[in-house]
Amino acid sequence: MTKRSSYLIGRKNVIIVGIIIAVIVSSYYFVWSITKPSFFVTNSGKLLDKFGILGIYPTKSGGREWFISMADPKSDGIFNPKSNITKQPDGSWQISGRPNIGKYDYEVRMNVNTPPGAEEWKNIEITGYARVVSAEPPYNSLVWYARGGRHDSSIPCEGTSLKGGIKVNGVVSWAKEIWHTGGYTDKRAEAQVTNSLIGRWIGWKIVIYNIDNNNAVKMESYLDDKANNKWIKVTDLIDNGGWYSNSPDSVFYSANCGKPKDYVITNGGPIITFRSDNIVWDFKNLSVREIQSPTN
Repeated sequence: MTKRSSYLIGRKNVIIVGIIIAVIVSSYYFVWSITKPSFFVTNSGKLLDKFGILGIYPTKSGGREWFISMADPKSDGIFNPKSNITKQPDGSWQISGRPNIGKYDYEVRMNVNTPPGAEEWKNIEITGYARVVSAEPPYNSLVWYARGGRHDSSIPCEGTSLKGGIKVNGVVSWAKEIWHTGGYTDKRAEAQVTNSLIGRWIGWKIVIYNIDNNNAVKMESYLDDKANNKWIKVTDLIDNGGWYSNSPDSVFYSANCGKPKDYVITNGGPIITFRSDNIVWDFKNLSVREIQSPTN
C-alpha cells in the first residue's frame, strides 16, 4: 500500500468518525429539545416557565402542564376559547366574548380541558397576562377558576369551582361554587390591591392546593402589577369548613348533590376556566400546571 493510499484511508476514517460524532451530538440535542422540562430552575434559583414567567411552586413530578400556543391557541385541541379571538399586532389575542342578555354581557369562558384518560386538574397554579381594553361595571372581573367540570344547569352538581378574581377597579377576592348555579358563597379575602386595570398589562395568578390530609384547601393569588415578572401575593385563604352557600336551604338542597352547605372542594376537576363578563381584553402566555404543593 502506498503512502498516498494510507493517507486517503486515514482521512476517510477521520471523516466517518466525524460524521458519527456529529450524528450522536445532533441526536442528543434533538432528544433534549423535545424532552427538556418546560418549567426549570435558573442558576439564581428562580422557577421559570417556557414563557420566562416566574412560578410560585414547582410542577409535580410527572404532573400535567399546559401552555397556550401563542401562534395558534386552538391548535392543541385542549384549549377552547368558546368565543372568537383575534390576533393583535403585538402577538397577543383579543376576546370580547359571546353576547348575552341579563346580568352579564359578552361572557368569556375560555376552557383548558382534560383529554380522556388524563389526570384531572387538582393542586394547580394558573397564570395569565391580561390587558383590559374596555369594561362595563359592576360585573367586570377577570376570574381564573378550577376544581369542577361543565357549568350547565342540566348537570348542576358537576359545576363546582374555586374562583380567584380581580375586578377592573383593582379589588381581588375568592368565591366558592358548590353547585351551578345555586351553590355560590359570599366572597372572601376581598381587598383593594391596585388601581384601574384598563389599558395596561397585568399578570394574574391563582394557586389552589389541598392541606390537612386533603380535608382543607389553601388558596393564594398573586399579582404582577406592572407586568415585569414581579409577583406579589395579594390573598391567602384557607377553607376548612364554615364557608357556606348563601342560597336558602330550599334552593341549595333542591339540586340533590348530596353535599353539605359548606362543602369543602377538595376534589379535582377536568376543566380550568379563564373567565370574564362585560370586558373586552387582550391575553397572552396562559398556563396551567399541576404543582408539588408545599404540604406534600
